[in-house]
Amino acid sequence: MNRRKFLKSTAAAGVAAGSVGTFATPAISQGVRKWRLTHAYPKNYPIFGTAPNLIADYIQRGSGGRIEVEVYGAGEIVPAFEAIEAVGNNTCQIGYGTSYFWKGKEPAAQFITGMPFGLTAQEQNGWFVAGGNELAQKVYDRLNVKFFVAGNSGAQMGGWFNKEIASADSFNGLKMRLPGLGGEVLSAIGATIVNLPGGELLQAMQTGSIDAVEWIGPSSDLAFGFHKVAQYYYYPGWQEPSGIFDCFVNMEEWNKLEPEFQAIIEAATQAANGYVLNELTARNPAALRTLVDEHKVELKRFSDETLIKLAETSGEVINDIASQDPLSRELMDSLLKFRADAMGFSSIGEQAVLMARSLDYKFAQPS
Repeated sequence: MNRRKFLKSTAAAGVAAGSVGTFATPAISQGVRKWRLTHAYPKNYPIFGTAPNLIADYIQRGSGGRIEVEVYGAGEIVPAFEAIEAVGNNTCQIGYGTSYFWKGKEPAAQFITGMPFGLTAQEQNGWFVAGGNELAQKVYDRLNVKFFVAGNSGAQMGGWFNKEIASADSFNGLKMRLPGLGGEVLSAIGATIVNLPGGELLQAMQTGSIDAVEWIGPSSDLAFGFHKVAQYYYYPGWQEPSGIFDCFVNMEEWNKLEPEFQAIIEAATQAANGYVLNELTARNPAALRTLVDEHKVELKRFSDETLIKLAETSGEVINDIASQDPLSRELMDSLLKFRADAMGFSSIGEQAVLMARSLDYKFAQPS
């Protein structure tokens, strides 16, 4: 059926059933909405810079072109960390980033991204279903935007260093880019935390403005070229066992949307949520091999003693931060309760399967 015939049949159905006519007509009569999407990453940067393009495309196609979305990367309209303010004041109508970027405007936001020694990607998605979305919206209400989960990093790496991290004391005096709650933990240990957007990180390492950097994981880190400026690549990513990316819509614009357009935006963000995690899961193995085999990066594991010190300090730090703000406390308590339940099942689910998979046995090989 072509578009003209479709519109005629929709109008006819509206005459036959008044409720359907009321539902369909306003979206057509209002004409085309022109939205601007600003995000916190370099434009068209793989995955994080292209997820906003995917969201924009889904919204445009899903709305039949009645919402046009033009995408702007970090710095094109506002700097990376001001994206949410630009959407809150309706300079732009929709935005994309990650929640801890907004902690200077709303401290509780950093708990939404991910917590040191916290939830895996699967667990974190489960937490949102089990009430996390409603808690997150409490935070984003203060920023005058509608919140959506729109990506997950999965398990991250621990960072790039030009010296070995023999113990937690090795962080003392280190200038490192590590945002969010993980940065607060290292600051408590004695590191100097420098919060920079992604597009400035390689140059900061090259010039010595920072000594170490944490970004995401092998695929993203290889694309940024951190192997050119650092020798040691540490794991695990204790600071973010997973980290979410957020999409947000100006609240006044959201409230003006017809229900079918709201549903389209929700579906677009759900698609982005899967896209980011799936792309990273697909790309990270080959990227890690490239870093180690071709670029001779030294892959190092934080010692158990180092991780225990980081975990104990994390508990103290996040408790102190949460105590300064009732909404932060509400978020942290919810996350900790969910974490306790999830760990009980994960130990006999995913963790047990991974351990079984790593045993010494012969298995089928690709032909």
